[in-house]
Amino acid sequence: MTPPSLLEESLSPVLQAVAREARTGLTATPKSLSPWLFYDAAGSHLFEQITQLPEYYLTRTERSIFTAHADDIIARAAAASPHPATLTLIELGAGSATKTGILLRAAVRQQGTVVYQPVDVSESALAAATENILTNIPGVTVRSQLADYTTQPLPEDRLPNTRTLALYIGSSIGNFAPADATQVLVNLRSQLQPGDQLLLGTDLAPSSHKSPADLLSAYDDAAGITAAFNLNLLTRLNRDLGANFRLANFRHQARWNPTHSRIEMHLESLARQTVVIPANSTGPTLTLHLVPGETIHTENSYKFTATAITHLLSPASFTPTHTWQDPQHRFAVTLATAI
Repeated sequence: MTPPSLLEESLSPVLQAVAREARTGLTATPKSLSPWLFYDAAGSHLFEQITQLPEYYLTRTERSIFTAHADDIIARAAAASPHPATLTLIELGAGSATKTGILLRAAVRQQGTVVYQPVDVSESALAAATENILTNIPGVTVRSQLADYTTQPLPEDRLPNTRTLALYIGSSIGNFAPADATQVLVNLRSQLQPGDQLLLGTDLAPSSHKSPADLLSAYDDAAGITAAFNLNLLTRLNRDLGANFRLANFRHQARWNPTHSRIEMHLESLARQTVVIPANSTGPTLTLHLVPGETIHTENSYKFTATAITHLLSPASFTPTHTWQDPQHRFAVTLATAI
């Protein structure tokens, strides 16, 4: 049964953004959808499960770097300021902020109290992050912001005599094509002051320490959680826009693209099928025709060398000052100064 038209309904700003992204991406050649669409409540929950999978080394590896070096990270970030100042931590795409607590505890140890400003598009993730931090880390004041950090400004209420340490961790920068990643960092830099700091987490490219097979298994786990996470994107479009995607007609696919040094996630059509997204306030009815083997490209995850990290930061006027890696050289955390 075709859902009723949403044309006369007043879509919320979030649903308008969902509708615009679906219309833009699904009418492109090849078809694509932005990975920010993953993170409704169900998607955020599934991603938290992904971070705990044995195949998904990224989260636990970055956490191990923070556990080993948090005090050094905070001390270096504070010392990089030209004048003594208290650090305020702003996190882009905070999620549930489980790893961030390690850095917040180090900040509290160093300066007594700390203001933490998580920014995320998921209201449920922000609520979980706020509850987790306030319950478990005395001395932290949380000022959350529901926003898309790629298009909306960061919190403007800078406290007197503070420096910002912007956290962009979890290799989230790897979801953007190189030009877009540079633009994200340029936008961030435009909202910081000289001497503010950026802590950037990046997954490292294949080397003698890890193979493309290691990467592929991290994005196509044996339990099928990543597949469910990818397919949930279609569930969201069905719910939010009244689309009629049949999930059984699609399968999750992970690919390693060595030319661009990235993992790609796709939803592959298993049948010749027609999908309808009803008219809404962003446009008329959208009818999609897919053939077997055609894919909807849902995510990239770029992998970096040390040189690539520097080339990423420099055009945005950030100067790398220190990098920490795990002993297996799978992941890097880089501190950089806004110049």
